[in-house]
Amino acid sequence: MAKIDMNVIMQLRDRTGVGMMDCKKALEEAEGDIEKAVELLRKKGAAVALKRADKATSEGLVHAYIHPGARVGVLVEINCETDFVANTADIKQFASDVCLHIAAMKPLYLVPEDVDPKFLEHEKDILREQLANSGKPEKILAQIIDGKVQKLYSDICLLKQAFVKNDQLTVDDVLKELIAKTGENIKIRRFARYEIGA
Repeated sequence: MAKIDMNVIMQLRDRTGVGMMDCKKALEEAEGDIEKAVELLRKKGAAVALKRADKATSEGLVHAYIHPGARVGVLVEINCETDFVANTADIKQFASDVCLHIAAMKPLYLVPEDVDPKFLEHEKDILREQLANSGKPEKILAQIIDGKVQKLYSDICLLKQAFVKNDQLTVDDVLKELIAKTGENIKIRRFARYEIGA
């Protein structure tokens, strides 16, 4: 097995925030390919998140952000398993980034399950009307509507939105990476966004 250069390990660590040994192992598995290593670490993060999903999250923090000009403010509650993790720089940075994201991207809901069924039905009705005279078969229309609903979720649900600081990832991807890094279950429990005149 080829020796992995320390600079490459450091690069991967800077990109992912994952520990040195995990970065080294991922690079060895990916035969030195940094992009493959990032993907491996991301999959590992998703696996850790899945394993930790049933762990109680009774600790955490509430973070507040007021946008310059004091016309937009955001509150977010992040929950985790221990107060130790709640007080780490990683969690505080994540909370700060999520607040910035909410201020900029204006999500209406946390997850698709939270979307108001009346609102969703209204949106589907509009889509059906738009497609009514398209001449496409019913099965195709259902697939188109489903695709447009998924797109709607990625616009209005926080965890489905492309992350404001890296649009290659969703907020949920960033959360899973943090879960992998801390080894704890972490949840965005709720948020509120205030805007003058909105």
